[in-house]
Amino acid sequence: MLTKRIIPCLDIKNGRTVKGVNFVNLRDAGDPVALAKQYATQGADELVFLDISATLEARTTTHEMVRQVACQIDIPFTVGGGVRSIDDAAKLLKSGADKVAVNSSAIKRPELIKELSEAYGNQCIVVAIDAKKINYEWIVHLAGGTQPTDLKLYEWAKEVEALGAGEILFTSMNHDGVKTGFATNALKTLSSTVNIPVIASGGAGKPEHFIDLFKDDAADAALAASVFHFGEISIIDLKKELKQHNISIRL
Repeated sequence: MLTKRIIPCLDIKNGRTVKGVNFVNLRDAGDPVALAKQYATQGADELVFLDISATLEARTTTHEMVRQVACQIDIPFTVGGGVRSIDDAAKLLKSGADKVAVNSSAIKRPELIKELSEAYGNQCIVVAIDAKKINYEWIVHLAGGTQPTDLKLYEWAKEVEALGAGEILFTSMNHDGVKTGFATNALKTLSSTVNIPVIASGGAGKPEHFIDLFKDDAADAALAASVFHFGEISIIDLKKELKQHNISIRL
């Protein structure tokens, strides 16, 4: 049985960690460098750092902040936001990122995934997919969830895998920040559709949500933000509880 992973996510805007509900109404959640260090110490398996306004502002992620975070942690570190080229990815990897995440840029130019995979190996490439359930169909969105596309979740997932993605980070826009549980049914379908790891994002509110997700084998990892940022769930306590439910987890 593969070990499941717990991944805190730092959504960054204007140099601060922020968190909202359904991708809007953002509130400040603290200093990203301090939070990153705290999570690494508490036993997080990986860390995801997403510069959520980089695409909308047509810029790349702040490399200095990436360097500062990388200096404070000793766990795998994924960075996304405004990555449009091999050069953009190279700068992030040189700044200390272990993996790069692409989203809107991959939708606009899917061959970017292949270029990045060939340059750095698929183990470095995470494709983030933000999707919203509309009339019983999961519709992929870009630009921080602000623009719907013609893409359907499962079809796009299969395409990004074929292009060389090493992992998929799926965020349910319907569940984001609501804390009523992950989109488990969609995640189960997604995990059975592709042969690469799937990270679940959107909906974590209590330990039972993580337990249900992993018991159903709906994802390889669970990502959460506000429940960690605001002290509602302790990572070490969560992992102990998962272990009690016979879920393979690193303590």
